[in-house]
Amino acid sequence: MAPEETPATPDWRTTGDRIDTLIAASGSGGAVARERSEELVRLVADFYGAGLERLLDLVHEQGRLDDAVLAALAGDELVASVLLVHGLHPYDVETRVEKALEGVRPYLGSHGGDVELLAVTDEGTVRLRLLGSCDGCPSSSVTLKLAVQGAVEAAAPEITSIEVETAADEGAAGAAGPLMPVDSLFARLHAETGAPGDDAASWEVVPELSGLEPGTVARVGVGRMPVVVCRVGSDLFAFEDRCARCEQPFEGATLARRLGGGSGDAVLRCAGCRAHYDVRRAGVCLDGDGVHLAPLPLLSDGTAVSVSVPAAVAP
Repeated sequence: MAPEETPATPDWRTTGDRIDTLIAASGSGGAVARERSEELVRLVADFYGAGLERLLDLVHEQGRLDDAVLAALAGDELVASVLLVHGLHPYDVETRVEKALEGVRPYLGSHGGDVELLAVTDEGTVRLRLLGSCDGCPSSSVTLKLAVQGAVEAAAPEITSIEVETAADEGAAGAAGPLMPVDSLFARLHAETGAPGDDAASWEVVPELSGLEPGTVARVGVGRMPVVVCRVGSDLFAFEDRCARCEQPFEGATLARRLGGGSGDAVLRCAGCRAHYDVRRAGVCLDGDGVHLAPLPLLSDGTAVSVSVPAAVAP
């Protein structure tokens, strides 16, 4: 039986951007006007934060704040984000990071790789180890930037940095090798993908994807490869434009949310055979077929969107 669906319209995601825009606009009235706007936002946030904390205390005092309720609160993207803002999230940083990694492991697994959480330091640094084909491959920095960094930062925005080691580093001199700061990944990405003789993949800028609206699906040509792209909130996901079940293009495909799913839940439905694919979990089929879509690396710097396709199908 196909999953029930409701429209995927997470409008609350734009609220923070709108608040920033209004505060910036208040600056046209001078420094005093901007300071008053910022103070107003802080006072309102503190007011509702105190009320939210008291609400949780009351639920706890009544013996209703059990593990199931805590898991439900943490599993709702909107509620969890509000709890994080006020330091009320039920899970500690390490637990949240591990859960975030669980969410991206299907994507890494589709490329023969994995990631291990080594530690979260007192200074707020998350230390990871890349495993499998992610260890030492030319696109390892791409994989980390695409699949891991965003998930970790969303789950634990209070972290200060992400550092990565590989199995090769660990084997050198019998000790862990140097860690790679996540800030250096883009520089390493450009160096690796542009190296002479590296014909594994080609990054292509796709201008029409920059304005893709949340909850929508676009079919574009990247080089000579047909690609289907979904926007879920502020996140973009790219796959080869071919249904894994009927092997037809995703013409007329829709993006929806399963009934009862979280606000960030996203299901891509093939209009032809009505197969359902979990967009956030590497395009795995939800209908028990054991098949999944072919995900493609995608990077966005806020202004331009680039998709990586095999060099053989690049222009």
